[in-house]
Amino acid sequence: MYDWTYLDDSGDEVGRSERFADSESAEAWITTAWRDLADRGVEQVELFDRVRARSMYRMGLESSDPDADSSG
Repeated sequence: MYDWTYLDDSGDEVGRSERFADSESAEAWITTAWRDLADRGVEQVELFDRVRARSMYRMGLESSDPDADSSG
């Protein structure tokens, strides 16, 4: 079982996703959910393997939208 832990800008947990049977399903879900999470203030997510009790990896939810950069 896998799930995503939602982290704020301090690295504190602010929530978790539903659980997924495998990492591929969890990763497919985050590709559609990340923008909504970022809009809700989630700064990073961490994929966690609950069966092995270990973190798989952590990633930031920065926007790659070129219109989001106002310096241009």
